[in-house]
Amino acid sequence: MKHRSAKTRAHQPTTTYTLMHKLMASPTAPMPQARRNQQLLQMWNGLASIEKGETPSHNDWRVCSDAVNLLETLVTSGALADTNGLLPDAVAALANAAMRHTQTGAAIRLNGPGIQTVRAVLEDYAAALEMLPERTIIEAHRATEQRIRAIHQGRGQAHDVEVVALRSKTST
Repeated sequence: MKHRSAKTRAHQPTTTYTLMHKLMASPTAPMPQARRNQQLLQMWNGLASIEKGETPSHNDWRVCSDAVNLLETLVTSGALADTNGLLPDAVAALANAAMRHTQTGAAIRLNGPGIQTVRAVLEDYAAALEMLPERTIIEAHRATEQRIRAIHQGRGQAHDVEVVALRSKTST
């Protein structure tokens, strides 16, 4: 058996859900209400901070982006349809907010149409959490994290948007 060095283990990506989570998740019932509430609370708090907070954080932007990315994965996998066609606009709105922040140092904010678009897409994600089986949501999490790792490793797809340097010295 080959052992990994401590340095190699330190570079292993962390995941929200493991393969065991996927296997143990219900293939028919939605995620338990408490876990759905936790995801939704983070997402809505992040959006509220970006909309009206004094100093929206990078984490606020990240949780909104994560929800949009998860919905994109669900649409790409065929689990859902982007019936209103707003998904690309939400991705662009969040990317523009991040780029504006990195270029000017201004707070991470969405413009008016961006707020409406991102809010509509997050509402779609909230509806997906309520109706899709837990296993489908976990599979989407795992696939999204894998796609983000590929982007960071330079193996993105033509439509992927990568925002770099959205960190401050005080953020983690």
